[in-house]
Amino acid sequence: MRTTIPFLLASASPRRRHLLEILGLPFSVITASVSEDVETEWAPAEIVQNLAIRKAASVADEYPDALVLGADTLVVVGDEILGKPVNQSEAVRMLEMLSARTHQVFTGLALVSRASDRSTVGHEVTDVTFAELDPAQISAYVASGSPMDKAGAYGIQEDLGATFVSGIRGDYYTVVGLPLHRLYRMLTSEFGDLLEFDLAPNSNL
Repeated sequence: MRTTIPFLLASASPRRRHLLEILGLPFSVITASVSEDVETEWAPAEIVQNLAIRKAASVADEYPDALVLGADTLVVVGDEILGKPVNQSEAVRMLEMLSARTHQVFTGLALVSRASDRSTVGHEVTDVTFAELDPAQISAYVASGSPMDKAGAYGIQEDLGATFVSGIRGDYYTVVGLPLHRLYRMLTSEFGDLLEFDLAPNSNL
């Protein structure tokens, strides 16, 4: 699958880059620089969708002839929203909160094309249950530095973070940061005229 115009990912996340590569969808990365301030009364779904559209729109303004994908992920446990930890102490606190509990992971997606004056936005939510974490697990994981660029201070797809998860309900890729089924639906339903499918035997999709 490919787009007939340049396809840009407005994210520096290596995990999102990897997932787009799974699709076999040619793309380039242009990191968005936007304010992530949000209204305190917004629900988690509103937050991730709003930030996703901000990122996509920011890059689309610079590259109006491209189709731009923006995404944002956050973790919710109880009534608290967890973004990326600002330091190791906060990472420890987040992991202690998640231990032996079920939390929700929200990922918002936005696609923007200035040339065709079209945009679409959506989100997915997945329930994730953690096993009970002991202090040594948490300390070792935080000391590795791995949690520091991840919402909720963990990554389900790599290293020790993968061992924390005892159950999941919903789209696994939502937790990684790019729900592929939702993205595919958004692309085909709103931008199908910009897609081409390679049906060769060695096609990735």
